[in-house]
Amino acid sequence: MLQNEPVFRKLGPDDLDEVLHVERLSFSRPWSREAYGHELADNPLASLYGFFDGDRLFAFICFWMIVDEIHIGNIAVHPAYRRQGFGELLLRRVMAICQGQGGKRMTLEVRKRNFPARDLYLKLGFTIEGERRDYYQDPKDDALIMWLDFSAANAAAGSE
Repeated sequence: MLQNEPVFRKLGPDDLDEVLHVERLSFSRPWSREAYGHELADNPLASLYGFFDGDRLFAFICFWMIVDEIHIGNIAVHPAYRRQGFGELLLRRVMAICQGQGGKRMTLEVRKRNFPARDLYLKLGFTIEGERRDYYQDPKDDALIMWLDFSAANAAAGSE
């Protein structure tokens, strides 16, 4: 479905409508315009990055860097661009950016029944460290809390 060479860049307030479009296509309970507006313009801990196909945003990630820990709030890929490796590429690029800024660990929550996402996170070196019962609604599901220690992941990658 890709029409152009994908462009990766940091997102800003002018990208809000595009973020909301991908968000609404990706989640049963999307974040609000106000929430993303705050993340893009007012939260000094937040960063959003995305991939564009021409002028069209088709994948993005929202995260917070708190001292040396990265907390992923959302990652979304437009349905027409899924299963093409863009989620993995997006995560790998953000992992590199965060490590370059002194990040040591990364965490996220994922639906327990979202096996494609879980498989991707495990492939990248995340481990399941906990569970939140009934965390998600529509449909109801538990959340798995996953963590990635960059030093352990880098050591494993170096031994391959």
